[in-house]
Amino acid sequence: MNAVLVGLQWGDEGKGKVIDYLCQKHDVIVRFQGGNNAGHTVVVQGKKFVFHLIPSGILREEKICAIGNGVVVDPKVLIEEITALKSQGIKITPENFKVSPLCHVIFPYHKMIDTLREKKRLHKIGTTKRGIGPCYVDKVTRCGIRMIDFIDSKSFAEKLKDNIINQNYIFRKVYGFKGFSFEEVYAEYNALAKKIKPYVCDLVDYFYKSRDKKFLFEGAQGTFLDIDFGTYPFVTSSSVITSNACLGSGLSFIPVSKYIGVAKAYTTRVGEGPFPTELNGKYLDYFRNKGVEFGATTGRPRRCGWLDLVLLRRAVILNNITELVITKLDVLDGLKKIKVCLGYKRSGKVLTEFPYDLSGIKPVYKEFDGWSGSVCQARKFSDLPKNARSYVEFIESFLGVKAKFISVGEKRESVLKK
Repeated sequence: MNAVLVGLQWGDEGKGKVIDYLCQKHDVIVRFQGGNNAGHTVVVQGKKFVFHLIPSGILREEKICAIGNGVVVDPKVLIEEITALKSQGIKITPENFKVSPLCHVIFPYHKMIDTLREKKRLHKIGTTKRGIGPCYVDKVTRCGIRMIDFIDSKSFAEKLKDNIINQNYIFRKVYGFKGFSFEEVYAEYNALAKKIKPYVCDLVDYFYKSRDKKFLFEGAQGTFLDIDFGTYPFVTSSSVITSNACLGSGLSFIPVSKYIGVAKAYTTRVGEGPFPTELNGKYLDYFRNKGVEFGATTGRPRRCGWLDLVLLRRAVILNNITELVITKLDVLDGLKKIKVCLGYKRSGKVLTEFPYDLSGIKPVYKEFDGWSGSVCQARKFSDLPKNARSYVEFIESFLGVKAKFISVGEKRESVLKK
C-alpha cells in the first residue's frame, strides 16, 4: 500500500531510520518538501549515514528515490551528499535517483540574505541559515530559478544575472553588503549543474508509466514546523503535513491509503519558539546525553521535554494519521518517573480547545512509573517491561491511533512490530 510518512512534533523524530525500515515494502521513496535544513540519520552495521536531501531509502539498492518539486535544492549540498554516499559504497545512478525539473535551486545570495535578516531581527526565529526561506520567497514572487532552468546554461545565465542585479541592490541598500559577482557564481554553479543534469527527470511522466509500484512519500521537519499549522513564526518555510505530499511531488495519480506519523517517546525541538513541556537542569542533560540530542544538520543541542500528547493529538488530526511509530523508547530506560502532558493551563484556567498561541502555557501532567533494565533487545511488544507497555498503550488510547512500530535503539534492526 502507498503511504505518506511525516513527523508529528518539531522534527528530529527519527524519520530517517523509520523510512529505511518501511521502504523494504515500497519500491519508490519520494521527498516532497523542505531542503537541506533537515537531517535524517540511519545506522547500518555500525556505519552512520546522514541524509539532508536524498531519501534514506537509497541505502537499499533496489529502490528508486526521488526529490519532488516541493523541495528546494542546494546544488553544492546535493553533490557533496552524492559524493559522500558513493564513497561509502552506496549506488547512486540516474536509474535509482531522480530530481524533479521543477525544484527551485538555492544560491549563495539566498544563504546570505537568510543570515543578514536573522541578524536584523529583534526576535530571532532560529533559522539554520541554509537559504531555505529566501529560496521559497523567490519561488512565490516568481523570480526563482528552477532545476529545468539551472541545467540549461543559456537560460541559467540570463536568470542568474537578473537575480544577482536585484539581490545586490538590496544587499547594498539595506544591509551594507557588497553583494555577489555574477561571473563567479555562474562559473561555480554551472559546473554543478552539469553534474546534476543526468539525475533530472520528469517525475510525473516517469512515475505515471510505472504507477503500479508501491510509493512511500517522505516529509522532512515536523508538523509543528509547518508554515501554516506550526508554531508560527518559529517554523520552516514549507508545508510539512501529509496533504502536501501530492502537491510537492505532482503524483496525484498515486492513491494513498496509509498516513504514518512518527513521534519520539518524549519531545525535542531546535531553535527558538514555544515549548510547553521544556525541561532544564538534570533532565535536560539526561535527554541530551542519552538521546544524543544534537542536530544532524547543524550540530545544535536540542531543547528537550516530556511527551506532549496535546500537540500529538492535534498532529494526528491534521495529518489524518492511520498508524503511529514511536521512536527512542530506549532513552526512557532507567527513569524512575516519567511525565506526560495531557492538557494545558493559561492564567490558572484549563484550556478546552487547542491554542495556536502557546505563550504562557503551563502543562498538566500525568506521571507514570518507569521501568528497570533496557528495552534495546526487545523485538516483540511482549518483550517490553510491563510499565513500558503501559506507557505505549496509554499513548495509543489518548491519540486514538495504534502504534504499528516502536524503535528501541539506533541500529537498523532495533525496531519491533506491535
